[in-house]
Amino acid sequence: MRILMINGPNLNLLGLREPDIYGTQRLQDLEELITTHGEKLGVSIKCLQSNHEGELVDWIQMAFDKYDAILINPAAYTHTSIAILDALKAVGLPAVEIHLSDINTREEFRKWSYPSLYCEKTIAGKGFQGYIEGLEYLVEKYSK
Repeated sequence: MRILMINGPNLNLLGLREPDIYGTQRLQDLEELITTHGEKLGVSIKCLQSNHEGELVDWIQMAFDKYDAILINPAAYTHTSIAILDALKAVGLPAVEIHLSDINTREEFRKWSYPSLYCEKTIAGKGFQGYIEGLEYLVEKYSK
């Protein structure tokens, strides 16, 4: 199984950005954790991060016919990007939405998620463990 993990804006600053909300571990730590866990599950994982909406859309579109599922943290684009939602719908791959913090207990504007209209599952507020949970969900449900 091949999974594409996409992280959105400002996640490149993990460990520096609001550590009281997002923790002190870095994006590199997350990518190592997920790829190592994926190897244990027999899954190949490609990790990508961008601060640019169009690049995230391009990667989702590129996933068609190359990957079996998408693990995505659209970050701030969660609340604004119909383009990301449309790309997910267009490629039709199973997808899980992940958020490090619990977006439902934060500012009011963070409670709305466009990708959740497509994603099979949204996991929020579990930090890095949420990515593991999302990965395991996809593998259990779609592994061939």
